[in-house]
Amino acid sequence: MKKFLLFILKISIVLVVVAIALDFGFTTIYKQSKNRGKIDYVFNSNARKYDVVILGSSRANNHFVSDLFEKQGLKTFNYGMSGGHLFEADLLLKLMIERKYQIKNVILEADLNLSNDQQSEGVSAKYLPYLHSSETVRKHFENEQDFNELYYIPFYRYLKFETKIGFRDMFKVATNEKTSVLNNKGYYSLGKTKGNMKNNIVNLNPLPHNKYYEEIKALCRANNIHFIAIMTPMCENVTGMNYFDKVHKAYPEIHNYENAVVENKYFSSCGHMNDEGARLFTNVIIHDFFKSKK
Repeated sequence: MKKFLLFILKISIVLVVVAIALDFGFTTIYKQSKNRGKIDYVFNSNARKYDVVILGSSRANNHFVSDLFEKQGLKTFNYGMSGGHLFEADLLLKLMIERKYQIKNVILEADLNLSNDQQSEGVSAKYLPYLHSSETVRKHFENEQDFNELYYIPFYRYLKFETKIGFRDMFKVATNEKTSVLNNKGYYSLGKTKGNMKNNIVNLNPLPHNKYYEEIKALCRANNIHFIAIMTPMCENVTGMNYFDKVHKAYPEIHNYENAVVENKYFSSCGHMNDEGARLFTNVIIHDFFKSKK
């Protein structure tokens, strides 16, 4: 029995040592990554200067054409992340400020994501390689239910989110394989192929106090950044469009542009404009918030 227990102890020690070594190796590689995605692009950067930074979900990523801002002399990057929530947008802005970014304007797509204050696991997993390297990342995650396991168990986070930060992605980082995420200054255009052109948001309600929205707003105020929160368009076939009225009532400072573009021909799916629609919409935003200042 003693031999068996000793064997189990040795195996356990070996497994812990291997887990620590793998954790260290994966983390070291991710800390060198600068061109796989928007999170590592910010994390491993220093003191960039922008006239306009765009934050939000895919409804930011697909709706704000960076080049159109640039044509007006506004240095711009679209940091919208498909699938992301305000949890991830808030942390990305915190990292920018920590890295001494100089930002004049933040445009935040704030509409459907106001209905939750949860993380988007698929997107937030991309922050986890930096959990031990950044006090900002650690603090942002420390109230999450699985924080202790992610933080204290070596290599656990890489196993749990293997499809996002596991061996395959780590290998692509190690071999410096680029993605298209950073092309077009972060803007991702959608074609005219139609996806789901119906949507029902009747049961969707904005939280009366969205923690991460309020943090983004406070960060901008504390760092002298002009904060522009915007509701972006949806197609004609939406049931429950009074959701945007609920947002306006709860957050009157958010500018409602849900009807700035309405025709279905400008949409790739009900919640996402195609490139033509995005350009039409971006020009409206530039005209209303930037050209009037010249």
